[in-house]
Amino acid sequence: RTTNRDGYREYRSDPRICVNCPTRHLCTHSKDCVKTVQRHIWKDYEDLADDVRYTPKYQRLYKRRKETIERVFADAKEKHAMRYTQYRGLAQVSNWVKLKFAAMNLKKLACWLWKEKLAPFTLILLWQLYTRNPAYA
Repeated sequence: RTTNRDGYREYRSDPRICVNCPTRHLCTHSKDCVKTVQRHIWKDYEDLADDVRYTPKYQRLYKRRKETIERVFADAKEKHAMRYTQYRGLAQVSNWVKLKFAAMNLKKLACWLWKEKLAPFTLILLWQLYTRNPAYA
């Protein structure tokens, strides 16, 4: 019939078919003999996500969640003062959170670049120590 503002598509039965149905009392108790069913427009995607959720690949991936995603949120709360907010309103809090996570990502990027640039230097330094005294090996 239509899609309402909440995103639900409404399906209605034809009253000419339902008026003479012997099992109408199992479907509807309406006086005009119409059954209405609502289904969200994203329900197909929800069903697809539910099907994927129980695959072995996703279960292995979900076990890593506590090491990756949850760790980021824990660090944000403990190290970056995100346990509480001093702002009011969705726009201000959203901007504050975006700024905090941008800072966290920049910090992570800096650590990766530092390790990448420092790794060859440490190998050279350790190689010089090893060639002088093999006992360090």
